[in-house]
Amino acid sequence: MNINIRMELFKENDVYVALCPELNVGSHGETIEQAKKSFQEAVMAFFEECRESGVLEEVLEESGFISRN
Repeated sequence: MNINIRMELFKENDVYVALCPELNVGSHGETIEQAKKSFQEAVMAFFEECRESGVLEEVLEESGFISRN
């Protein structure tokens, strides 16, 4: 399954923050590159935890990524 997620990137004080508001997942780093890498790791860990818990499809649906008909 491929999922395109939105990442908001902004500077807060001395760190860069990367955030996906739809999933409420975020991370940070001292540089833009570090923030992006940390964000990718956080999102992957989030998806893996959801998958292991059996709630991935439910979380994605509630976040607007999957619509059930």
